Amino acid sequence: MTTTASIACIGIIGKHDNPLHISIFPPHTNTPGAYLEFSFLLNASLDIFDLRSRDHSRVDQDLGLLQIIDERLTIWGWETGTGARFAIVVDAWGGDTTEGGGARGAFRALQTAYIRLLQNPFYTPDEHTPMATANGDGKSGEITSRQFIAAVRRIGEKWTPGMAVE
Repeated sequence: MTTTASIACIGIIGKHDNPLHISIFPPHTNTPGAYLEFSFLLNASLDIFDLRSRDHSRVDQDLGLLQIIDERLTIWGWETGTGARFAIVVDAWGGDTTEGGGARGAFRALQTAYIRLLQNPFYTPDEHTPMATANGDGKSGEITSRQFIAAVRRIGEKWTPGMAVE
């Protein structure tokens, strides 16, 4: 049985390695402890993000395959010019685990949604740093914009390998 790969989770990680947003997609949404499991997986990928971002010879923001979790899950990465990181966990159940390589379209759509969020005059990214939150000066670390969350949800639900998400 061969099925098409799908997105299991999308994580937006701030430049201070703080989670800004995590979306989980079916069939993982009904799994007990899925949010915690994917939080751990995204956290585990941060070291690989750091290693890849130090490579000054890379020209692209696409960091490619970061980690193969098991025969089913892989993590792909993208880093913006501002240091924000996007991670997509691809569920290749019954398919090829390297199919997430076609996630470039999803990453570009995520970056567009993130840029639109940053253009919002009511969103201040500096309020979401761990230090500001700990001092009581900032807001919760998570992104709460309904438009951004809807865009992330749309990207995760529509994506198939190699597809450009509009």
